[in-house]
Amino acid sequence: MPRKVTKKLQRNIKPDRKYQSVLVQRLINKSMLDGKKLASERMVYAALEQAAKTLKSEEPLEVFEKALKNVSPNFEVKSRRVGGANYQIPFPVQGHRQLHYAFSWLVQSARSRSGIPYEKRLALEIVDAYNETGAAFK
Repeated sequence: MPRKVTKKLQRNIKPDRKYQSVLVQRLINKSMLDGKKLASERMVYAALEQAAKTLKSEEPLEVFEKALKNVSPNFEVKSRRVGGANYQIPFPVQGHRQLHYAFSWLVQSARSRSGIPYEKRLALEIVDAYNETGAAFK
């Protein structure tokens, strides 16, 4: 089996119901627990609305896309063996991996906050990523 993921091996993700965005659907899928997609969908929509309201923006999708762009990594380091020594060499990150890391960091940092409901935690993390601060922004 090839190591590279070709186009025909990738799953086609359908856009979400409210914003017709594949990115929002991927966030819903990533934040889903125990297969409860409807609950995850409600929480993500509430978080996007709350984040846009906090930033006094009219379009939640624009806020989310900018936050995602700010969180996405440009480089990653890979180990390369050169003459008996291992070196960490930076490589540019491909587009689909950038998004994978961004979603993972966003959801992981939202889950690590405690004491408030998940919608508020995710909204705060989106606002922090939009402002280039917070745990997800590395």
